[in-house]
Amino acid sequence: MVMGLNFVKYRKIYFVFSGILIIGSIVVLVLLGLKPGIDFTGGSILEIEYKSERPSNEEIAEKLKDIDLGTISIQPTGDKGVIIRMKDISEQAHQEVLAALSQEITSVPKEGGEEGEVEMIINIVPLEEKRFEAIGPVIGRELREKTITAALVSLVLMIIYIAFAFRKVKKPVSSWTYGIITFVALCHDILIPLGIFALLGKFYNIEITIPVITALLTVLGSSINNTVVVFDRIRENLLKRGESFEEIVNGGMVQTLSRQINTSLAILLAVGAIYFFGGITLKYFALALILGVLAGTYSSFFIAAPMLVTWYRFRQKGQNA
Repeated sequence: MVMGLNFVKYRKIYFVFSGILIIGSIVVLVLLGLKPGIDFTGGSILEIEYKSERPSNEEIAEKLKDIDLGTISIQPTGDKGVIIRMKDISEQAHQEVLAALSQEITSVPKEGGEEGEVEMIINIVPLEEKRFEAIGPVIGRELREKTITAALVSLVLMIIYIAFAFRKVKKPVSSWTYGIITFVALCHDILIPLGIFALLGKFYNIEITIPVITALLTVLGSSINNTVVVFDRIRENLLKRGESFEEIVNGGMVQTLSRQINTSLAILLAVGAIYFFGGITLKYFALALILGVLAGTYSSFFIAAPMLVTWYRFRQKGQNA
């Protein structure tokens, strides 16, 4: 056995661990669901920046409580900025929101009045409107449908690509086996981050937006690249003789381990910097990438390759039965 390491031997442990995560993610998705952002449901988004100290989320919500905005989401950004998401509003309501946010009412003792008597003074809070976007429900629904279509098409094309790339590999498992196993690994890499985002949406009001979907599609590409690296080394090792299929697969895993770790660490360092030091608009994009890269690195090494051995042994038992 290459370098004395036998990763394939413990494949049942890997499968059980991933199975628990996948089942848990599916249960969470079914019970809680994802919280779609206005990109998919329609609504308005307002980004402003205060020139002085930014009020707290509670103070901002208090200022807007008398305006019909539906359920609002308030997210601080940078040192003095804030992003407010709300239902689709008219231009009149938009101006009312700006007026409410730019006013600050304070109470001071009334000059010449009785003790304890106060008067209300309205102060103007300087702020700058960075952007205001409105997305109608029809556009949101169209985006949702196109996003689902793009994800499904990507998965199908990736399976076809793997099967084509390994078309000359016919023994001991067919080229389509590599494609099917890659599909299983990709589902693993997407379901786990989605399950975590379902929990975040329930308890922290985190929404699924276009940047998050973009990150997950990027994860598909990264994951399939890692899987192909392992499969390609296995294909090269199949040319060798005198080793069992299990030894060949394990050898491919050992030989690509350092590359898998180095590639993933390089991605995580870059994305981690975006998560911790970037703005709020990129925070959850980076989080989706971090979760996806971790899941993808695990699946390409501990799920995809060992599944080849499991598939091979299953077929051997069927032929001998």
